[in-house]
Amino acid sequence: MKVILTQDVRGKGKRGQMIEVSDGYARNFLLPRKLAQEATADNINTMRMNDKATQERQQKEREQAVAIANRMREMTVVVTAKGGGAGRLFGSVTSAEIAEALSEQQKIDLDKRKIVLDEPIKIAGTYKVRCKLGYEVTGELTVEVKEG
Repeated sequence: MKVILTQDVRGKGKRGQMIEVSDGYARNFLLPRKLAQEATADNINTMRMNDKATQERQQKEREQAVAIANRMREMTVVVTAKGGGAGRLFGSVTSAEIAEALSEQQKIDLDKRKIVLDEPIKIAGTYKVRCKLGYEVTGELTVEVKEG
């Protein structure tokens, strides 16, 4: 029997996938637990429309990520941190502080977990920081750390 999975089923497939299973497995396990629905013509058509909508949404999000990455190349974000003189900072500049400064100065909301710091920033200066924007798109951001 052909069924369309409505949830991920371990060892069988992912959500939205059409698979062939035995009649008993479908009737006694998948269908009663609402893990799958029978692959009728109407359900197959609905599945294809959902797939198409998902692909269009992902394409749009990828284009937005590429646009943000291009904008990030030209911008510089200034972060002010407490320092003890001679360019040394008390503590270090975190990705959360960079994300907050990016939001305030450039109106780009980016999660702190998407900002990649190779090593902690403990000295005032200019740094290149990678930002993961999703869909395998990364952007380079210039961060200027000032002692304040």
